[in-house]
Amino acid sequence: EVQLVESGGGSVQAVGSLRLSCAVSGFSVDESATGWFRQAPGKVREGVASINSETGRTEYADFVKGRFTISSDHAKNTVYLQMNSLEPQDTAVYYCAGDPLVGDDGLLMPGMYDYWGQGTQVTVSS
Repeated sequence: EVQLVESGGGSVQAVGSLRLSCAVSGFSVDESATGWFRQAPGKVREGVASINSETGRTEYADFVKGRFTISSDHAKNTVYLQMNSLEPQDTAVYYCAGDPLVGDDGLLMPGMYDYWGQGTQVTVSS
């Protein structure tokens, strides 16, 4: 059974940092693509960052470039999202998604992934 479990969300003041974790079971993060997405109230789900651990390719949405970093840990089968310089507009529910069968393209598109976590709330206050 495939499971993705996010943790690390919370409340932080602007310019603060958080690190989200996504513990994966059912497939190896080293042989898959994983991504972080977010959804704010009344808005569509949007891609934040992705990593294809098999090829090493990472991709970031323009609005997080230079602030967020995605990484994976083979030993823990976990994917992380380090978020620095947080802004109030980063407030959203953050979701982890993964799929062992996707390639290198379109990894910031939600439709590319079959497996999703339950989400973790991130709230940034000004």
